[in-house]
Amino acid sequence: MKIKTLMVINAVITAVYGLAFVIIPERLLLLYGNPVDAPMKYIGQLFGAALIAFAVLSWSARNSSDSEARKAIVLALFIGDAIGFIVALIGQFNAVVNALGWSTVAIYLLLSLGFGYFRFKK
Repeated sequence: MKIKTLMVINAVITAVYGLAFVIIPERLLLLYGNPVDAPMKYIGQLFGAALIAFAVLSWSARNSSDSEARKAIVLALFIGDAIGFIVALIGQFNAVVNALGWSTVAIYLLLSLGFGYFRFKK
């Protein structure tokens, strides 16, 4: 796989989830088995906004050369996805979400492995 492909995959995933969290946070939260109240809806929408920013960043950087800027972007995405994996895994083990939460764990794991590979490969 090429870094461009990983950036496009990341852009698509984060755009889809980001838009869903911004536009229909109640439905998405209910899918994961979470109660929906005003604070949860608000946090979901803020999370969606951040995901949309990551989508734009990934999409914009997909064709960039192997520069210091792209290395910094890949490192940031690696760290964010690695932390997301840990948080999602802890949440899953503590039954914060239902079984659908394992898909979140898998997405964060795969993206962090991909970005880690491209950031640290020799």
